[in-house]
Amino acid sequence: MSNETSFSQINFVAATAEDYEEVMSISGGIYNGMDYLPFKYHAWLKDPQRRTYLAKCEGKVVGFESFILVDDGTTAVVEGLRVAPWMRGRGVAGLIQKFCLDTLQSNHPKVKRVRLTRAEDPPASMLMKYKVISSKALVSVLIAAEKLDTTIKLLESRVNNLDISNLSVLGAEEILRFFEESKSREDLLPGGLIIQDCRPFSMHKSNLNFLLKQKIVWIYSHLGDSSGLTDSSKAKATSGDSHAYLEGFLSLGTPPFPVPLAEGIYRLDIDMFGNDPFYAKIHVLEQLKIGVRALPAGGGVACFLYADESLRTELGQLCEGLTPFYVAKEQLILEMEI
Repeated sequence: MSNETSFSQINFVAATAEDYEEVMSISGGIYNGMDYLPFKYHAWLKDPQRRTYLAKCEGKVVGFESFILVDDGTTAVVEGLRVAPWMRGRGVAGLIQKFCLDTLQSNHPKVKRVRLTRAEDPPASMLMKYKVISSKALVSVLIAAEKLDTTIKLLESRVNNLDISNLSVLGAEEILRFFEESKSREDLLPGGLIIQDCRPFSMHKSNLNFLLKQKIVWIYSHLGDSSGLTDSSKAKATSGDSHAYLEGFLSLGTPPFPVPLAEGIYRLDIDMFGNDPFYAKIHVLEQLKIGVRALPAGGGVACFLYADESLRTELGQLCEGLTPFYVAKEQLILEMEI
């Protein structure tokens, strides 16, 4: 398929392993060195639920985009958009997005909606097509390898009066039960979506196997089981106040993966669901401990915390004194019906 433009002809083809270097060559500097695509590109090509495409001009790669089919094939999550620096601002992004949408409508007629993640301030043209259905605060810090031990001890000192006895790392059967319990979903998940590694999934069971394959660390705490919260926190949780804490807290830790920022730097994404600040701190600490154990010797970590906006101040206080690493202030989930 091709589209005529003012500068040349754009051709769209399926991405291949041989295109890796060219795709990386147009992706320099993405996300301030925290780009996920160098690590995930080859796995994406092998994923049967995903489609990956290149835009080519005069034989050169000038764009990349992919989508993954979720929610039993009724939703496409679009991610990975890239445009070559010398082609930006010339309509290439719009062309490749239109190609993907046309491909969805022709090859995947079950798809009824498209979702994507955006890091703050989407352009007005995007908001004419998509609506914002969820948002989260983003707090991110960089921890050098030689500071990992002292950082964990510092965070431990900041949560040492909180009870962690009801904190549980979930196994596959427990995750399945969480998918089946509508009460848990309604309480914790904004819009019924579980957002993992910047991808929004509904709680449809067809997504469960995909999520289990990602080797995510699922940690859950049930508010009603805790004896470590303060009396005022417990009172607030049961007061009926519109700002009362949701019942329970869930976090998902993505296994650390290398990023282009520097040799030996790994990215750890921690997605949190719930609005209790006590649990938020505990979950960050426990997810970080588990993530650090998975690092190779000498590895440092860039930790990305995605949480309810009401937790921004508390998470900032927890991370006070650590090296901030700015990529974006918030995460937006957008959706469009097709």
